[in-house]
Amino acid sequence: MTTVPRRFEILLVAEITDEHHHGPPTAANALRSAVVEVTGETGSSGYPRYAGEGMEADIDPETRTVEALLIDGEELDYGLSVRVIAAPGGLTRGPD
Repeated sequence: MTTVPRRFEILLVAEITDEHHHGPPTAANALRSAVVEVTGETGSSGYPRYAGEGMEADIDPETRTVEALLIDGEELDYGLSVRVIAAPGGLTRGPD
């Protein structure tokens, strides 16, 4: 069985930052953040779907890459990017 994280926190940031000089984005310096939980569905990208607090995303749980994202039902505007970080909570088991 594979382990699929039950939840992530998605951070909406204004631009890609140089993490070596400014440090990684946090909820405190993000434009918006949301804790999203796995829905049990697979998105059109083939990755697990996560949703919560107005955000819906297909996230590759291994690389934490966002493959698809809607914020309040809309696509992400140019000049904005997202980061995915671990959120408090447990893990759930999924099929291999």
